[in-house]
Amino acid sequence: MTIEQALRTAAVDAREARLLLAAASGFSEASVVAYPERSLTEETEARFRGYVDRRGKGEPVAYILGRKEFYGLEFAVNPAVLIPRPETELLVELSLEREFSSVADLGTGCGAIALAIKRQRPQARVVAVESSAAALVVAQRNAVKHGLVIEFRHGRWLEPLAGECFDLIVSNPPYVAEGDPHLAGLAFEPARALVSGPDGLSAIREIVAAAPSHLAPGGWLMLEHGIGQEVTVRTLLAQNGLEEVRTWPDLAGIPRVTGGKVK
Repeated sequence: MTIEQALRTAAVDAREARLLLAAASGFSEASVVAYPERSLTEETEARFRGYVDRRGKGEPVAYILGRKEFYGLEFAVNPAVLIPRPETELLVELSLEREFSSVADLGTGCGAIALAIKRQRPQARVVAVESSAAALVVAQRNAVKHGLVIEFRHGRWLEPLAGECFDLIVSNPPYVAEGDPHLAGLAFEPARALVSGPDGLSAIREIVAAAPSHLAPGGWLMLEHGIGQEVTVRTLLAQNGLEEVRTWPDLAGIPRVTGGKVK
């Protein structure tokens, strides 16, 4: 079987098929496109069919490949962690617009946000908090992979940060409501990183209530959230004493990140 034949018979999106075939064969994606007449070994064919079958059952390409790019860095991912989304890059960009020498990333997952910030601000102290031991292992491996030194804490939200203050606290917490129909399409990803109570705001409420006591004067709290949650999140921030509260939209125009700072 040639590359062209393999791609033509794969019952998945064409772009995904090229990615999967490149991974199965060890060829670059450019080579897959440039040399469609190249023959594949039986081992490569079998591996590719296995990948296509997994994708056909709904498994995300990132889990099949074991990697996902975020903010110019490639991160190892597996079902223990949420797959980084492009819209979350807004949280990194907004964070980098602020002045800080210390930052805490709550619910770090694979470490994408914390490590992206550290890459851009190498002199900053970055602390990544994660309640899942399995996810923390993934994040630590990604830090080693990129040669970035940050601190890791195992625990729930701000609990491992007792007595510490930061110039910036960021989080992409779970914000999907229990029973949300969109969860059906996210079955392969960890529910604990997606679902947060009846209205999807339980984690955000917990973070907002505790964060002000962990922020240095003038420090910012920046949170990613879901569609339609921005008004409630702004209210929560204001009720907990944060000022200059505002919401920023992602590239699709969807209100995506809300933040505020302490006096």
